[in-house]
This record gives sequence, structure tokens and C-alpha cells, in this order.
Amino acid sequence: MATRVENINSDIINWAITRAGNVLEEFYMENPDVLDWIEGNKKPTIKQLENFTHKVHVPFGYMFMDEPPEEEIPIPFFRTGSTPRDKVSLNVYHTIQIIKDRQNWLTSYLDESDYPDLNFVGKYKGVFDYKSIVNDIRITLELPVNWANKHNTWEEALDYLTLKIEETGIIVNFNGIVGNNTRRKILVEECRGFVLVNSKAPFLFINSEDAKAAQMFTLLHEIAHIWIGESAGFDNKEMLPADDPIELLCDKIAAEFLVPEMFFKERWDVSQNIKHLSKLFKVSPIVISRRALDLNLISKSSFFEFYNNYIAEFKRKKENQSSGGNFYATAKKRISLRFVNYVNNAVNENNLLYRDAYKLTSLKGNTYEKFVNEYLFKV
Repeated sequence: MATRVENINSDIINWAITRAGNVLEEFYMENPDVLDWIEGNKKPTIKQLENFTHKVHVPFGYMFMDEPPEEEIPIPFFRTGSTPRDKVSLNVYHTIQIIKDRQNWLTSYLDESDYPDLNFVGKYKGVFDYKSIVNDIRITLELPVNWANKHNTWEEALDYLTLKIEETGIIVNFNGIVGNNTRRKILVEECRGFVLVNSKAPFLFINSEDAKAAQMFTLLHEIAHIWIGESAGFDNKEMLPADDPIELLCDKIAAEFLVPEMFFKERWDVSQNIKHLSKLFKVSPIVISRRALDLNLISKSSFFEFYNNYIAEFKRKKENQSSGGNFYATAKKRISLRFVNYVNNAVNENNLLYRDAYKLTSLKGNTYEKFVNEYLFKV
């Protein structure tokens, strides 16, 4: 006879359900057995309770706590407008945890291997001269002002920029789901990205569900956070920053890096065709439109009209695209080849168990082996 759990705490059950983003009434309609538990009509078996915790993504041990745990995100999460900044959805919370675990491990590994600190992290803390910061970022990344000109498209420019960033020791993760769980999407409306800053191993997370146009701007916004030495998450609704001095500064840095003011104004005087300027600067039309807004060359209403039309078209195209794709090619961007290379080295040095390597990379067994053997060194 199956062992049944007697001490069910209805407050914990309700908390777990709503924490996972469910509406209580709807959840109970779809799962009447759980409603019977909290009403005392039935007692769950251990297996049934385990299945429930998997469904709502909480550790099994939480079910026996007297009250819900305090779960705080380790970074400020800035939002455009007046939305509360101290709470995030469960999917974003778990993603931050995954990236933080990777950072903690890599920081320890680099420490033990006597890797030096990255001298650009926090180099401009307390400095608000955005053009000086942009210049230092360019020097560190070894990119001239016109670096994007050698690329045919801004999509190619984004890939090259990501490569140059990782060469400095920064880890970049592009993902739109929690780990590899396609049923747990990260909404762009809530999180465009976040950055976890430390002197050994800064980590950037970019929401890959976002338009590539916005991804490039987010990437530079996060790089700015590293130079300033401040971790943060952000939604950047309509590609506008939160009303915070650091957020405003990081936005200025991103805009100046991608579209230098002096050159842009010269070109704007010749042509105000956004698509033409997009091809010229090798950035997306949406970044050009945003830059014109920054420099008071167009009105906010004009920018929002352009932005909303662009995103609507992006969503239409995305809906018509196949959801397939090469899992391993996607994994290269989700995890970062640079990061997996460190993990693989640690495994080969007998400093990391395969079990832990699987957890750090969200790849298991044969999938991990195939990734390492066939994709790791094909940068």
C-alpha cells in the first residue's frame, strides 16, 4: 500500500501554484485531486506529491515547510515605467539561478587556476562620461569606430560582436526558455536580458525570443553595466530604459557605441531613410529609429509608431517560421562555447564530475558527449 502524506500545508500548496504563474481557480478545475488535498478529502501519496512539485517547479522539501520561503533575486531588476522592481516570474527567477550557478562555478575554477581578474570590470564605476566609456569598450574589444562596415548585414555584425565580447573573458548566453525546457518560455515583455557582474567571470543573458534588432542593443547595454560594475536585469519596454541614472547611462553607451552621434548626424542631414541608414551603420532599423529619438531628430510618437510596426511585423514572421532547428547549433548560443570549454577542461583534469558537468550545461549523457566531441571546438 502506497504511503500517504498526512501533514499537507494548504498555504504552501496555494503559494506553489500561484508562484508558478497559475490562477488558483483554473488550476483546481484542471487538477481536482489537488483541491481535495487542501480540503482534507484526500491525502496524496509521495509519488503524487512529487508529481505536483514537478508541475509547479518547486523542490519537494518545500511541501513540508511551515511557511513559504523568502525568494529574492540577487540583482536589481529595472523596469520601464512604474512596474514593481523586486519581483520576477518563476521562469526568470530560475534562469537567473541557472546563470548564477554557472558563474559561481566558473569563478571558483578560474580562481583555482590562477586566472587574473578582468581589469575592465567596474573600471568606470561612478563615472558618467559615456563617450569615454564607449571609447574604452572599443579599445578593449579591439574594434574601430567603423568596425561593422566589413560585415554584409547587421545580423553578421551581431555574431561578430558577440565573439569579440567573449574573447575578453565575458560569457554570453542567448536563450528564450529555462535551460532546455521549451515549455517554460521567458517573456520578452518581462525580461530582455540581465547581467551578473564580477571581476573574474561576468555573465550576460540575452532573451533570444526578442527580435535580433533589440538583442544587439541589449547586448551593448549589458556590456556597459560591466564597465560600470553594476549587475542588473531589465525589460527595456519599447527599447526605453527605466528612470534610473545607471540605466540611462548604459543606454547612452549602447547607442553611442552602435551609432556614433557625430557620424549619424552627418548622414541624417543627407538622408533620413531609416532602412538606408540601417544598412550603412550595420545595425537594425529599430536601432536607427531609437538613435534618432535620442538625438531629438524624431518625435516620441514617430518612434513608437515605427517600433510597434516593426515588432508586429517581427512577430508575424516568427509565427510563420518553423519551430524546428538544429538543437546543437542552438545549444552553442544558449550555453556559450567558451563556458563549455572551461567545463570540459575541468572534467578532463578530474576537477569536475560528469554529473556536475551535465547540470552546469543543461546537457545530459550522450547529448553532452556529442556536443563536446562534435561542436565544442568548431567555433
